[in-house]
Amino acid sequence: MSHTMYAVTVPPIIHSLTNLRAILEKAASHAEAKKIDPSVLINARLYPDMFPLSRQVQIATDVAKGAVSRLAGLEPPKYDDNEATFAELLARLDKTIALLKSFKAEQIDETEEKTIMLPMHDKTVEFKGLAYLTDFVLPNVYFHVTTAYAILRHNGVEIGKNDFLGAIY
Repeated sequence: MSHTMYAVTVPPIIHSLTNLRAILEKAASHAEAKKIDPSVLINARLYPDMFPLSRQVQIATDVAKGAVSRLAGLEPPKYDDNEATFAELLARLDKTIALLKSFKAEQIDETEEKTIMLPMHDKTVEFKGLAYLTDFVLPNVYFHVTTAYAILRHNGVEIGKNDFLGAIY
């Protein structure tokens, strides 16, 4: 079996975001069981100059929806980035996962050499499709999912490596 752009983009990102969703559900249950105000976890950071949990989820989903949209030649949908509860973060993940599932392989495959223009802060960075995926998209999704995991683990949520990895397929 060959590795297509779709195969190395959509399924692994859906897998990672689905695992993040399960981790957030455990965090919500943990907060309820321990009588912790959920906003404490949602606003938690590993270090003062890092983004809080909510922003980690927002960035992971932004990168994911941007990746499939750009590779397919579409404008990425815009989200408001105003999630302040576990329910809202879970809904954002659900919306992103549904979006990813709506893409077909033929929309993503053979985009290895496609020029991707990525607006970043005060400039636009140009990538070829495969480099965009391997050098930007996947590392960013995994970084922000890992950081969300680490924030929750640091704050006592009982999660482990199997929660991060999820069901291995």
